[in-house]
Amino acid sequence: MIVTLINVRNLGVTLNAPLFSQLNFVVNGGDRIGLVAANGRGKSTLLRCIEGTMEPNEGDITRTRGLTLGHVEQHVPSRLLDMHFHAGVLEVLLPEQRVSEAWRVDVVLQSLEVPEELWERPLKQLSGGWLRFALLARVMVTEPDLLLLDEPTNHLDLAKISRLEAWLNALPREMPVVIASHDRAFLDATTNRTLFLRPEHSPLFSSPYTLARAALDSSDASDARRYQRDIKTARQLRQQAAKLNNLGINSGSDLLLSKTRQLKQRAERLEETAKPAHIERSAGTIRLANRDAHAKVLVRLNNAGIATPDGTLLFRIGQQFICGGDRIALLGPNGAGKTRLVGALRRAIESPQGAADEIRATESLVLGYCDQSLADLSDADTPMRMLTHRFEVGDQRARSLLAGAGLSIEMQGRPIGRLSGGQKARLGMLVLRLTQPNFYLLDEPTNHLDIEGQEALEQELMEQQTSCLLVSHDRQFVRTVANRFWVIAGNKLIEVDSPEQFFASVGAN
Repeated sequence: MIVTLINVRNLGVTLNAPLFSQLNFVVNGGDRIGLVAANGRGKSTLLRCIEGTMEPNEGDITRTRGLTLGHVEQHVPSRLLDMHFHAGVLEVLLPEQRVSEAWRVDVVLQSLEVPEELWERPLKQLSGGWLRFALLARVMVTEPDLLLLDEPTNHLDLAKISRLEAWLNALPREMPVVIASHDRAFLDATTNRTLFLRPEHSPLFSSPYTLARAALDSSDASDARRYQRDIKTARQLRQQAAKLNNLGINSGSDLLLSKTRQLKQRAERLEETAKPAHIERSAGTIRLANRDAHAKVLVRLNNAGIATPDGTLLFRIGQQFICGGDRIALLGPNGAGKTRLVGALRRAIESPQGAADEIRATESLVLGYCDQSLADLSDADTPMRMLTHRFEVGDQRARSLLAGAGLSIEMQGRPIGRLSGGQKARLGMLVLRLTQPNFYLLDEPTNHLDIEGQEALEQELMEQQTSCLLVSHDRQFVRTVANRFWVIAGNKLIEVDSPEQFFASVGAN
C-alpha cells in the first residue's frame, strides 16, 4: 500500500527571478528522489520549503500528521566546531535524554562507521568529509521519518561516498529520502525518481538520474520540434490568409474575406498555444585553451619518490611518461599521496631548477593549475581587479569575460570571498583559460560545479584535446575524461586500463 507523506501543490518561489512555479509532486514511502538543478536555481530553497522553515510565494505543502523530517544542510554551524564529535551529536537530544539515551548516538556513529578515535576529537580538527557525517549523525539520532539531504557528497572522498551510498541503501525500505546533488553517479546509485527543477514546468521521472536525463533530453527535443512545426504552420496560414485577402479585396468576395479571417484566427491560436522548448539559463560558460607544447613527451618520471614532509616515503612512481594528449586520472585512497604528487609535478614545471632530478618537464610547458580550494583566488580581491592586474586585458574586455563566466557587473566588484562556490569555480576556470596553458593539473576541478558546469568542463577537455593530470572523486567525470589511469597501490604507482577495479575496491561503482 502506497503511503503519501508529503503533498506539494502548485508551489512557487520567486527571489530575484522565478526559481520554480506550479510545482506539483508527492513524496511516498520508499521514494528516493533526486533533486537536480543548476547552482542557485532552488534546490536548497525547495528543501527548506518541505521542511517548513521557509514559506513559498504560492501554493502549499501538506505533511502527514506527526511527520518528523531530518534536514542535513550543507554547512556546519560555527558554534559546533569546538565540540567533540560525540558531544556535537548528543547535543540535539533533549537534556533529559542525554544521559539515559546516549546509546542512540553510539548506534548512529557505528552505523556510519565513524572510527571511535574520532568520537572525542573536536569537530574543527576534522576533515570536511567527517563534518558532513557529523551533520548526518545529528539528524539521524532524532529518528526522522523522512530525510532531506543537501549536497551530501560535498567534501567526501570516494571511500566516504561509497560508505554513504551503502548506508542510504541499507535504510528501512519504506523511509523516503530527497537528495539535492550534482554527483551523477551518486544519484544513480541512491535514487529511484528524479525531479528537474525549472522556473516553469519541472519534470519528474520515475527513474535514477542517467535514465531520467535521457528521457528529459528526448522530451525537450520533442518540444523543440513541436514548437518549430507549430510556428511554421502559423506562418504558412498567415501567408495563405494574405493571398486570400488580396483576392477577396480585388474580387469583392465576402466568402474569401471570411476565409481570410478564419485562417488568421487559426494562426493566432497556434501562436498563442505554441510553447518554446525549455532553454536552460546558463550559469556562465566554461572554456579552456590548449596551446601547442611542441613536444611529444611533456614530463618524464624516473623512479621518483613521493614522501611526507618528515621524509617518510609514501610511494615510488617507477618510470612513466606524460605525453601530449594524455588525460591521466590519478586514483588512490585519502592520504596515499595524490596531492603530494600533484605538488611535485607543479614544482617541476614552474621551477625546473629546484625540481628533483627524477621529475623532468619539457621547457615549453605552460601550466594551468586548479586546486580544490581555489586558493589561487584571493578572497579580499575582486574579480575585476584580479583579472586586470593579472592579465593584459582592459576594463571593457575584463567585464565581457567576467560576464561570460556568469558574473554580473555587481558581482565583478564584490570581494571574491563573498561569491558562491559555483561562481568562484567558474572564475577559476576563466583564470585557467587566460593563462593559456598547454598542460593542466586539476585537483578536484568539479568541486562546486553543477552538472551543467561539469559537462561543460568535460566537453572542453575533450574537444581541446588537452593534456592533463587530474584528481577527482567524481566517478562520471573520471570515466568521461580520462584516457589513462594511475593508481597508488601500496608503496608504488601502477598504470591500469580502467578505473573500475579501483572504484570497486572502495565500494564505489
